[in-house]
Amino acid sequence: MKGTSEEIFPLVDPEGRVIGTAPRSLCHDGKSMLLHPVVHLHLFNPQGELFLQKRSLSKDIQPGKWDTSVGGHISPGESIEDALYREAHEEIGLQNFTPRPAGKYIWESDRERELIYSFTCVSEEVPVIDMDEAVDGRFWKIAEIEENMGKGVFTSNFEHEYKLLKKANRPD
Repeated sequence: MKGTSEEIFPLVDPEGRVIGTAPRSLCHDGKSMLLHPVVHLHLFNPQGELFLQKRSLSKDIQPGKWDTSVGGHISPGESIEDALYREAHEEIGLQNFTPRPAGKYIWESDRERELIYSFTCVSEEVPVIDMDEAVDGRFWKIAEIEENMGKGVFTSNFEHEYKLLKKANRPD
């Protein structure tokens, strides 16, 4: 990465084994569809509400929509767990949490293809959003999320993953 400001992503096979690297622009060009790994964290408070972030309008994918509590790319050579803790700290200042695996799946949009490692946690910590990443963040009641599904409020990836979490009887 020396000499360039462009982020480099590891490329993986469907099982998560690293098979190479590529620049972010190539992974998100809508043509190559190179599979790259991502972590997601769904943060619940003790009352059972789910924290969501509203994506910045400057994001290249689904700007201005509500999305998972934390989501980010795994860096080359970084473990899934290290990426999860790094992203949680960078995006919402979360430091003291115990993640629970909630599944792994491949997500394909018109711009990219990701291998997503999903986690949940319950914490009393108050999230502090990174205003470079998001423009808003708050806890949502589950009924409020359900009422807004399919209305263009959330990213399509969040809606898909929320249904997987619900099906798996999470987030207890």
